[in-house]
Amino acid sequence: MIDDIGKIIEEAIKKALKDRGEVNILIAGKTGVGKSTLINTVFQGNFATTGQGKPVTQETREIKKEGVPLKLYDTRGLELKEYKETFKQLEDFIKGKNTDSDAKNHIHLAWICIDENSRRVEEAEIELCKILSNYMPLIGVITKASSDEGFRMNVQKLLIQTKNTVRVNSVSRTLDDGHVIKSFGLRELVELSMEIVPEAQKNAFAAAQKVDIRQKKNRSHAIVAAASVTSAGTGAIPIPFSDAFALVPIQIGMLAGITAVFGLDLTKSFLSTLVSATITAGGATLIGKTIVSNLLKMFPGAGSIAGGAIAASTASALTIAFGEAYIATLAYLLEQKDFSEISESDILDAFKKRISNRKM
Repeated sequence: MIDDIGKIIEEAIKKALKDRGEVNILIAGKTGVGKSTLINTVFQGNFATTGQGKPVTQETREIKKEGVPLKLYDTRGLELKEYKETFKQLEDFIKGKNTDSDAKNHIHLAWICIDENSRRVEEAEIELCKILSNYMPLIGVITKASSDEGFRMNVQKLLIQTKNTVRVNSVSRTLDDGHVIKSFGLRELVELSMEIVPEAQKNAFAAAQKVDIRQKKNRSHAIVAAASVTSAGTGAIPIPFSDAFALVPIQIGMLAGITAVFGLDLTKSFLSTLVSATITAGGATLIGKTIVSNLLKMFPGAGSIAGGAIAASTASALTIAFGEAYIATLAYLLEQKDFSEISESDILDAFKKRISNRKM
C-alpha cells in the first residue's frame, strides 16, 4: 500500500473536496448599501473585486472565485420602478435552480441587505422577501450600522419571512463628529448563517468565510471524530501488521478533510509534504506503538483479542492526536495572519513543531 501513496493522496483530495461541496448564496440590496464591503469582509478571495461575474438575469450576476467553495448571486434592481418585472426574471431563475434534482445547484441562503442610514424599508424589499422565502431561508442584514433607534425591530416586523435580522458594520469608520464606529456583527451573521444553511453545505460555508475560526474548528473536530472511529475499527482487526497500512489512507484523508474545511489550498504536492512531515515528526512513536500492538496480535487465543483491543485504542488515540494537532496548528496561524499571508512552509513548520512537542 505504501507504494500507492500517491494514489491514496489523490483519492483523499478528491473525497475531501467532494465532501466539502459548495454553498450558493444570494445577496440582495440597493446600490450603495455596502454589499461589496460586506462580501469582501466575510469571505476569503476578494469576491467583490474580481469583476462583475457572469449575468444570469438582467439584474443578477453570479460571482465565483477559483479555490473558494462559494457562488454568490448579486441581485440588483431594487431601486428600479419596473422592479416587478426584474423580480419575475429572478424568480424564474431561482425556481430553475432550486428544483434541480442535485441540491448542490440550489441557492441555499439569501441575505437581504438594508442600509441603516436609510431608516426605511422599501416596498421592493418587502416584495423580494416574499418571493425568495418560497425557495430558501432568508437573513436580514442591516448594513453600515451605527445607531439602531428601533430600526432593527422595524425591519423584522416588515420582513417577516427572514429568520432573523443582524446589524452589521463591516469595517471601522469615523463619523462626521469624529466618533469611531468599530466593525461588529460579522461573527453573529456567520454564526446565524451556519445554523441555517443545509447540513451538506456547512463545511463549504465554514471554509469560505474568514470571520469565525471557531466554525472551521468545529467542522474539523467532526472529521477527526469520524476518522478516529474508523481507525479504532481498523486497529482491532486481529491480523498481524495489518493496521499499520490500513491507517494510512484514514489519516491522510483526515488531514485532507481538515485542510479543505479550513479553506486552504489542497494540492497533491502540499498533502504529500504534509504526510512526510507527519511521519518525520511523529513517526518513531507511531511505529513503536504499532509494533507492540501487532506483536501481541501474533499470539493465538486471548493474545489475539488483547492485541486487537490495544491496537484499537492506540489507533484511535493517535488519529485524534494527529488531527487535533493539525487543527490547532491551522487555527493558530489564522489567528496570526490573513489567509493570503499563510504559506505552505508556515503550515508545515508549525505542524512539525507541534507534533514533535506533543506526547503521542
